[in-house]
Amino acid sequence: MKLSVGGRIGLAGAAVVGVAFGMARYAYGLTLPDIREDLGLSELVLGLIASATFAGYLTGLLLAGRLAARHGSRAPTTMGGVCGVLGAFIVTFAQSPGLLAVGVVLAGSAGGWVWAPYSDIVTRAVPPHQQPRALAIITTGTSGGLVLLGGLAVLAALGSWRLVWAGIALAAVAAALVNLRLVPKTRPSPHSDTQGRASSTTSAKLLAAALRVPGAYSVVYFAVVIIYFTYAADVLDSGTLPEAAVPALYAAIGLCGMVGVATGTFAQRMGSSRVAALCLGTVGVALVLLGLASDSPIATAASACIFGMGYMTGSAVLAVWTAELVPDHAGAAFTACLVLGALSSVAAPALAGAIIPGLGLGPLLILTAAVSLLSGAALLLRGSPSRRVLGDTRP
Repeated sequence: MKLSVGGRIGLAGAAVVGVAFGMARYAYGLTLPDIREDLGLSELVLGLIASATFAGYLTGLLLAGRLAARHGSRAPTTMGGVCGVLGAFIVTFAQSPGLLAVGVVLAGSAGGWVWAPYSDIVTRAVPPHQQPRALAIITTGTSGGLVLLGGLAVLAALGSWRLVWAGIALAAVAAALVNLRLVPKTRPSPHSDTQGRASSTTSAKLLAAALRVPGAYSVVYFAVVIIYFTYAADVLDSGTLPEAAVPALYAAIGLCGMVGVATGTFAQRMGSSRVAALCLGTVGVALVLLGLASDSPIATAASACIFGMGYMTGSAVLAVWTAELVPDHAGAAFTACLVLGALSSVAAPALAGAIIPGLGLGPLLILTAAVSLLSGAALLLRGSPSRRVLGDTRP
């Protein structure tokens, strides 16, 4: 069966985003205990490397627009593939903290290079009625990556943590080749001179006004999501669950996150802001279950499944939402929200680390859940126009 343009771009984007986000970005945390034991690194060094991965991600986000302005929107996705391959390959064979850091940072930067450019590719190459579905498919690729990562973690338990990174390197090669084969090469757009701003001061102000609500959503959404991913393994390790619980958690998140494929349909029927609000509520419920019943396999499985649905739909709706609001600057709009989310992802764990000694991990998760639930309720009550375009002349 011959795929449509939207189907081809969606498939390639899902593969690239799945490797960059679902695998390369989360593999460091998954393999951290084994890395600590194998290389004998201190908590300080491991923490600095973890922080550096966010720096790599931000660098990719901010430089992707400049590369797209010179060589077209497919160029950053190719660069992200190269970073993913090289980074995972270096980590696989790293024997020193320096090489480990270089590899992890390169692999972590892949997500910054690849995600936002697909918004421009989709809005320029895919018919309007296919765009929400294509964007949702691309973002939901993260679910497939998490499932594969969980499978690699099980295999690595029988051998070495390096097998996880070797698998990521091979997956990154395959995804990069699929991307080159299926995604058309685009010419530089006059609107993409920078990915994080519009071409004039007036346009920048209009862009900021159009993104006020999705920008606030990004800050809360990425903060609560990173808290879940940061502390889920610690919660499971502190309970009575078997070692396989952590890989199973990742796999469950990925499998249940496949519902994100339908985000475009949800957004068209309900409105993107309502979908976003429901996602914050869903993540909040998952955090409550994790914080209150971590010793229960049933509650833990329910938490992972609920979180997977809220996590993947929540990220997919952001891509759909920004493309609706600012179709002529879709990549710039999405990048702006992702930068806010990345900064929130850096600040949230640091704030949590300062709170945990006095409050405890369980209460922290409940507090985070409350923030997510209240923010979702506020967004649901506030409402938002489903479409507010900037520079769009289409009916």
